[in-house]
Amino acid sequence: MSELIRLMYVEDDPDIRMVAKLALEAVGGLVVELCERGDQAVAQAEAFGPQMILLDVMMPGMDGLATLRAIRERPDLRDIPVAFLTAKAQAHEIEHFKSLGAVGVLAKPFDPMTLAQQVRTLWQQAV
Repeated sequence: MSELIRLMYVEDDPDIRMVAKLALEAVGGLVVELCERGDQAVAQAEAFGPQMILLDVMMPGMDGLATLRAIRERPDLRDIPVAFLTAKAQAHEIEHFKSLGAVGVLAKPFDPMTLAQQVRTLWQQAV
């Protein structure tokens, strides 16, 4: 099994984006591409070549669910594992997200010291 190195994280809140980037890169050793909107993520994903995409659910414009649908519609992106990092982490919400094709859900607020390992665990389960 190959190692997770390249991750795209889509989050509209700039503070959460920066904390997550620090947690994923400095603590987790990942290469992270940040996007603040779903449409931006879909446009940049092919060029960046993420091994996994982490999405917020609640974003203005194209929310995380619409972003997941757009990713799954693109032949060049459809096989990339996608997970959600969201405050919407009730059991029924998690099941709904998985039914739409997400490989898992991580809850906000997250622990910056363990976030990268949680992401890696989801990725290993997906590949």
